Amino acid sequence: MVIFYIIYQLCIALPIFLVLTLLTAFTTIIGSLIGGAHIWGYYPGKIWSQLTCYLLLLPVHVHGKEKLNPHTSYVFAPNHQGAFDIFLIYGFLGRNFKWMMKKSLRKIPFVGKACESAGHIFVDRRNPRTMLATMRQAEASLKNGVSLVVFPEGARTYTGQLGTFKKGAFQVADDLQLAVVPVTINGSFQVLPRTAKWIHWHPLTLIIHDPIHPTSKGPENVANIMQQAYKAIESGLPPELQQR
Repeated sequence: MVIFYIIYQLCIALPIFLVLTLLTAFTTIIGSLIGGAHIWGYYPGKIWSQLTCYLLLLPVHVHGKEKLNPHTSYVFAPNHQGAFDIFLIYGFLGRNFKWMMKKSLRKIPFVGKACESAGHIFVDRRNPRTMLATMRQAEASLKNGVSLVVFPEGARTYTGQLGTFKKGAFQVADDLQLAVVPVTINGSFQVLPRTAKWIHWHPLTLIIHDPIHPTSKGPENVANIMQQAYKAIESGLPPELQQR
C-alpha cells in the first residue's frame, strides 16, 4: 500500500501540486496588485491548501472554531510539527490572517513574491532592530478580524515533541494587547517530518484552544501568556509527544 501511495505522489499528486502552486502564486500576485490584498492574499492560499490535502487523500479534523469571535483579531500560536502545518493552518483555520515568517522564505521562487504581495510579515531574526518595523506592519494589518499566525518554536521539530518557545509572538500580542490563541497540530509530523523525503498517509488534526487574553502589559504578561500557551498546546498532543 505504501508503494502505491508513493507512485500516486510521483505520477499524479506532485504534477498537479506544482501546477496548483504556480496558479496560486500568480493569482495572489496579480490579484494583490489590482487591489484587495486581504482577499487575494488569503483565499487563493486557502483553496490551494485545501486542495493539496484532498489531493493527497489526507483526512482533516478541526476542533474549537466556536471559541473564536469572527470580528476579533488574534495572535495564533501553533506548534510546528512539519511542512503540512502550513496547509492545515491556511486551509482549515477558517480565519483571514497574515503569517509572520522568517525573511529567508522571501527567496523561494514565485511563493516568496506571492507572500510579499499578500502582505505577510517577514522577520529578520538576526537583526533585533527591525522588530519595531515588524510591530508597525503587524499593527497595520490586524484590522477587521484579520489575525496573525506565528510559530513560537521558530522551526519544525525533529522529534514531534514541543520545542522551546521564542517570545516574538507573545511580544507582538503584548504590544498590541491582543489575545493569543494556542493551536495544537497533530499528524503533520507523521505525514512529513523534517527529515523525510516522502509523504506518509496520516490524518491531520487542528485543535483550537481558548484565547488567552492579556491581563497587563510588559515582560510579566509576556512570560505568563507564553507559559499558558505552552501548556495548552502540549495538552492537545498525544502522551508520547508530551514532555516527561
